Amino acid sequence: MNISIIGTGAIGAAIARLVVNAGLNVSIANSRGPDSLASLVAELGPLAQAVTPLQASQADVVFLAVNWSRIPGAVEGLGPWNGRIVVDTNNPIEAPLFKPFDLNGRTSSQIVADMLPGALLVKAFNHLAPAFLANPGAEGGKRVLFYSGEHPQAKQAVAELIARLGFFGIDLGGLQQGQLAQFPGGPLPGLNLVKHN
Repeated sequence: MNISIIGTGAIGAAIARLVVNAGLNVSIANSRGPDSLASLVAELGPLAQAVTPLQASQADVVFLAVNWSRIPGAVEGLGPWNGRIVVDTNNPIEAPLFKPFDLNGRTSSQIVADMLPGALLVKAFNHLAPAFLANPGAEGGKRVLFYSGEHPQAKQAVAELIARLGFFGIDLGGLQQGQLAQFPGGPLPGLNLVKHN
C-alpha cells in the first residue's frame, strides 16, 4: 500500500510520524514544494520522501490534511482519482477565529467528495487534536478513531490502516453519519476515548 499526505501542518505531520513509526513508507507534499519539506523528511527518516502534490495524488491511499479554505486550491489539477482512497482529515473551520463555514446542510466530506470525482473518500483522523493523534496508545489501551464513508472496501482498507497505526477504529456509517465526528456540530470531536482489551 502506497501512502501519501497532502498537507504538512500539525495533523499531516502527526499522521506522517504515525506511518513511519508503523514501518510504512510515506510521501509528503505541500503547496510550497518538496524542498520546503527537507527538515521534516530528515526527522521522519528513510521511510519518508517529499514529493509534489500531483505525485502524492497517485498513491493508493492519500491523506488530505489541508485547511478547509485551501482545499479547492490544493486539489485543483489533481486526478483523475480512478478509485484511489482519499482520507479526509478536515473540519470546516479554521484558526484563529474558529468560525464555522456554512455548508448548507451538507457534511464537509460530501463537499470534499464532490471536489475529487472518482475518489473513494473516507472521513477519519479529524476528531482528535494533534497531540492525542500523535499517541495512539494511551492509559494501557488504544485511542479510538472514528471513520465513515460510502465505499465498504475503502473503509475496510482505512480500518486496517487505523489498526496498523495503533488505534481502535469505530465505523460510524456513511458520510452523513460521519457528521457526528465533524467539528463543529457533532458530539464526538475532541472526545478522547480509549479502548481497553
